[in-house]
Amino acid sequence: MVDGTARSGCAALASRDEALQRLRTVADAVLYEGYLLYPYRRSSPKNRVRWQFGVLTPREWAERDGAVAPGVSGSVDSWYQQTECLLRASGDARLRVTVRYLQLQRKQVERSTGDGGHRPVEELQVGADVHLTFDEAVPREAEIDVPLARLLQGAHRTTVGSPGGAGTERLTGGAGRVVRRRDPVHAVTTVRAERLGDDGDDGTALYRLRVRTENTGSMPDATVPRAQALRHALMATHTLIGGDGVEFRSLIDPPEADERYARECRNVHTFPVLGGEPGRGDVVLSAPIILPDHPQVAPESPGDLHDAAEIDEILSLRTLLLTDEEKREARATDQRAADILDRVESMPPEMFARLHGAIRSLEPVTGATANSSTPHGFAAPATDPSGTAPTDPTATAVDPNAPGPTPPATALRGPAPWWQEGGDEGLSPTTDSALVDGVPVAAGSAVRLRPAGRGADAQDMFLAGRTARVAAVFHDVDGSLHLAVTLDDDPAAELNAWYGRYLYFRPHELEPLTTAAHEGAPHGRP
Repeated sequence: MVDGTARSGCAALASRDEALQRLRTVADAVLYEGYLLYPYRRSSPKNRVRWQFGVLTPREWAERDGAVAPGVSGSVDSWYQQTECLLRASGDARLRVTVRYLQLQRKQVERSTGDGGHRPVEELQVGADVHLTFDEAVPREAEIDVPLARLLQGAHRTTVGSPGGAGTERLTGGAGRVVRRRDPVHAVTTVRAERLGDDGDDGTALYRLRVRTENTGSMPDATVPRAQALRHALMATHTLIGGDGVEFRSLIDPPEADERYARECRNVHTFPVLGGEPGRGDVVLSAPIILPDHPQVAPESPGDLHDAAEIDEILSLRTLLLTDEEKREARATDQRAADILDRVESMPPEMFARLHGAIRSLEPVTGATANSSTPHGFAAPATDPSGTAPTDPTATAVDPNAPGPTPPATALRGPAPWWQEGGDEGLSPTTDSALVDGVPVAAGSAVRLRPAGRGADAQDMFLAGRTARVAAVFHDVDGSLHLAVTLDDDPAAELNAWYGRYLYFRPHELEPLTTAAHEGAPHGRP
């Protein structure tokens, strides 16, 4: 016989486990984001530069050109990844952290030399089958189960790397073999917690949790190509966080009482969002790509196509249009490509019909579920990279001087969503202004250009220090802000303005100039 308290506890555990399992479908899409893109062939240019998100290389290689600029997410090679999130928890709570990533596996095809030896080749045909040398990847997971009380006493450090290894597959008739090799990956994850407030009426308190994963491997020669560094890297690295007796808080839309603490969270090369059902905080997914709270895979999607914002119908139809030769190469490239081809070619008509479109609601959807009906439900939340809540949607001027990159504000400020008529009401690019170093800047304002790149963009190098005039202030549909400018020393500036051909900068990339300073400064010089 089970009493009511025990039944309630079992139900809560089952709910968390179910939420974590549903979230894994999204996490798997993150894990294989960009693994192999249409047309799924080795010869395709887009499949020659792979592993773009969540790549953690040895520190010597990542910082070969200087320290890596911290950012919330995106295609950057770093040596560490840091997640900070908020949770309310009881004194006997336990945290369960899962670090997931891909380990590179080199698939090398070797031809038999006839004397018992083998010679590496890029391609080998055996009968009707073709075998291609290609880089695969093996999914890895490391589980960390630790009481919250233990984390309050000090950092908990766990090894999450993977050993190297090799395996050999003999080909038919002794024509050759396929050798798969993995170099060891050395990494650790450190988990910390700090208490932020007093106990609430329910006996819980607010805590900040930090999960930091570092590549601790060594690479004495930092000049090696990226392909070689990837052999020692964690790729598509992301973190799942759950637990018993815990409830996580959204950093995108935190409760008012927790807003200050949410703003203080620092997430580097990743960003945590709530998983599971809307309105609950059972689990967290911290991913190297921007997601909304409560992301989900569209129920119509028949399977992953390795592009987490994919349009399933279009990609499936395009895949069917590949020639027999192209399909043959795709199947020889990677087993996952062969699986996609098999699934698409065997897809029944009624499943294709489901991919043509679905209406979730005839009314605008707001809040955490606004983007959950898109394929895989991935979209950028209206949040500062540090965890700041959305800014006031009625404000015209945006402060670009907050810590970190300029925070997205909200989508457009009109009474309707941006995709409906009236969504841009209240916006006026030629009269709106933006705060730049505390100075309102609008159309006609004089500015100096200070591109915020790392020095690798030639266009930024040519434009740095030149003076310009602001032509308009534009609000993007994702909530970010751009100022359109024309160069003072551009002979075609008037013509470009007439055509609407501008250069675009974020507010923190501009320096406001007084009229006198602007008129007295040599044009085109810092």
